[in-house]
Amino acid sequence: MTAERTTAARSALSWTRGPLAAALAVVLLVSGSAAVHADDLDDKRAAAERAQAAKERERENLEAELEHTDAQLADAVLELDRVEGRLPVAEAELAVAEADLERAEREAAILAQRLADAQVEEATVSRQLADGAGKVDGAREDIAQMAREELRGAGTGSTIGLVTGAESTEEFIDGYSVSSSAARIRARTLAELQDAEATARNLEARLTAIREAVAELKRLADENVRSKEQAKQAAVERKAEIERLIEEQERLTRRIERRKDVALEGIRDTEQELSSIESDLKSIIREQKERDERLAREQAEREAASGGGSSGGSGGSGGSSGGSSGGTLSFLSYPTANPYVTSSYGMRFHPVLNYSRLHAGTDFRAYCGTPILAAADGTVLYARTLAGLGNQVLIDHGYTARGTSVMTSANHLTSFAVSSGQRVSRGQVIGYSGTTGTSTACHLHFEVYVNGSTVDPMTWL
Repeated sequence: MTAERTTAARSALSWTRGPLAAALAVVLLVSGSAAVHADDLDDKRAAAERAQAAKERERENLEAELEHTDAQLADAVLELDRVEGRLPVAEAELAVAEADLERAEREAAILAQRLADAQVEEATVSRQLADGAGKVDGAREDIAQMAREELRGAGTGSTIGLVTGAESTEEFIDGYSVSSSAARIRARTLAELQDAEATARNLEARLTAIREAVAELKRLADENVRSKEQAKQAAVERKAEIERLIEEQERLTRRIERRKDVALEGIRDTEQELSSIESDLKSIIREQKERDERLAREQAEREAASGGGSSGGSGGSGGSSGGSSGGTLSFLSYPTANPYVTSSYGMRFHPVLNYSRLHAGTDFRAYCGTPILAAADGTVLYARTLAGLGNQVLIDHGYTARGTSVMTSANHLTSFAVSSGQRVSRGQVIGYSGTTGTSTACHLHFEVYVNGSTVDPMTWL
């Protein structure tokens, strides 16, 4: 009985030291085995997110490359760029969700087995406790019976009685043996009762610990069900998103192919538009020079006819339509209050149509409705709407001291603040930024014309 009691005590102690340890170990075991794989998936997802962020940062460059492109083609290319940036992230998120689901399913299987084992153990200990209760009751009844017999025979079984009442040595020895045997039985019965009670206490402690573990395993199983459902839902959503993205990718690719010819025609029209502007401005400059030369001749003739009068007069205005009145033209001011260049003047390679063309101005970041400012004093030649440049304000700033004609053009405006023929001052609001014409987003496309031809605006700002 002592060995049985020790074994029971050790078993109970193993549960009472940490009744939740076995249950928690299930999660730790599964989580630990998947940790390295999860880290790899997280790294892949982080890399995909960084690539997506880089695409978003480069969006302005792509928009600049698509400037003066057919609007439908440009929209499709930008949307395809967004889809292709999101697709790897969605695939990485799907891999994480599937790994989470797989881990949750493994945890569920282990938890179910562990719970079944604990419930079997609970039933076994419950039976042992019930059996032990019978032994305790039996031992207590035996002791009670012996106590009753002791009371009924009180005084007759004492050692003195044995000595004085014995008629022979043999009778004394027999009576003493019976008394000693009864005492040993009582002692053994009492020890059995103590053993049975100790075993019962240990079994009760063990049963309590097992039941706590069963409750914890059930709680973990409930959490696992929720986690598994969340992982399953995440996987379903990512799969559906990936399918949508792939369909969108295919649709946009087909749309881009269909719009290429239209876009090429539109770019040729825009290039023709820009060429016409230069031709128009050069004609205006020729007319201004011819007018100024005629006025100078007429002034000289009047002075000669009057006998060489005052050398002053209106001659040599150096471009009366401009704002410099023949004086030295300072560098132009920036056309926005907070200038930030998003695309510079120069040749551009179209990312879809695969050919190079001139980007004839500087693009400034100007969110929709940003005030656009006159770069210098001058006269508004045009406040008009063109197919490619959208709403345009073109200002003649006159001539430099060296006789160089300088004009500026603000394009893609959402609205005008001036009108053709109006005089303007440096820094005056001439319109508000927008995305009219062949533009992919609100910004300012700013051009500088020197002697009627475009130049890099940054060399004059």
